[in-house]
Amino acid sequence: MDRGDDQLRRSPAAATGGVGDKITLPLSPLVAACGAAVPQLSGRGLGHTGGTLDKLESISGWRASVTSAEFMAQLRDVGAVICAAGDDLAPADKKLYALRDVTGTVESIPLIASSIMSKKIAEGTGALVLDVKVGSGAFMKDATTARELAETMVALGGDHGVKTVALLTNMETPLGLTAGNALEVRESLDVLEGGGPEDVVELTLALAREMLAAAGLDDVDPADRLKDGSAMDVWRRMIRAQGGQPEAPLPEARETQVVAAPADGVLVRLDAYAVGVAAWRLGAGRARKEDPVQAGAGVVMHAKPGATVRGGEPLFTLHTDTPERFQRAIDVLNDAVTIAPDEARPDLPSLVIDRVG
Repeated sequence: MDRGDDQLRRSPAAATGGVGDKITLPLSPLVAACGAAVPQLSGRGLGHTGGTLDKLESISGWRASVTSAEFMAQLRDVGAVICAAGDDLAPADKKLYALRDVTGTVESIPLIASSIMSKKIAEGTGALVLDVKVGSGAFMKDATTARELAETMVALGGDHGVKTVALLTNMETPLGLTAGNALEVRESLDVLEGGGPEDVVELTLALAREMLAAAGLDDVDPADRLKDGSAMDVWRRMIRAQGGQPEAPLPEARETQVVAAPADGVLVRLDAYAVGVAAWRLGAGRARKEDPVQAGAGVVMHAKPGATVRGGEPLFTLHTDTPERFQRAIDVLNDAVTIAPDEARPDLPSLVIDRVG
């Protein structure tokens, strides 16, 4: 589909980061398959949260950097672009970000909001959907501060003529069953093939419907595009357009180790932050921006809260190229779970907590 510049109905999304948050990967081609244009500027992981660019770079040949001309051509021809921000996009933000680090203002809500929104407004979009994570694995640990951040960004968007809505979503538990670069790409492909974990599918569809409504395409059901394969078709074209080989095997870690459930019962807690730290310690993340990452490293979860587990059966499988990392990952995962008797089955919280805008 060739979409002329005057026909582009741009509807990007932005997320505040979390553990196992691979939603951008299936979401962008899905929304593009529904007829909207999705320009998605993404970043790299730091600490316990993963980065979209790191995940995509586990695909053979894929490149994060595109020129402005390539960006627009791909947006017209494919409908979706996920790439790194160029140096000419909101250049003042890079200087302010560095200042925040040394002045102890990284957690300032006005500065977080202006950093995110400056880049989104500079993209030239007319509508924006924000996914503001709440919980242990998120930057915002409680709903009050997350809602304040969401309201600030929605107001900034409105002041600059960008129709903006935000969903507050739960990040007490990791999204999906994987945390790690190639592991999350593989899980995203499961979603695009019409399967995948329920929570990843649920959030992908919730955000897709908001993005389509913002673009004036709310008569399209994105669930149909997952079923008929058209979202997967856009994914393949999007990856090829940036030099990637969508059919190439994804990297796998050289070593794995299973962590067993300590007892029988119901899993009532799986701490997102601990899982994120474990994936980071295995090599999936970085402590400094210049650190390398292992494409195949990470954590596979075999159960989520609400599931029945049996002592001695696999609860996690750890992946890394450097087995000396296993113990430090296990140390943090030992405190990540709570298993209770069967009668203590929990009421699971909603994935989408609230909507702002």
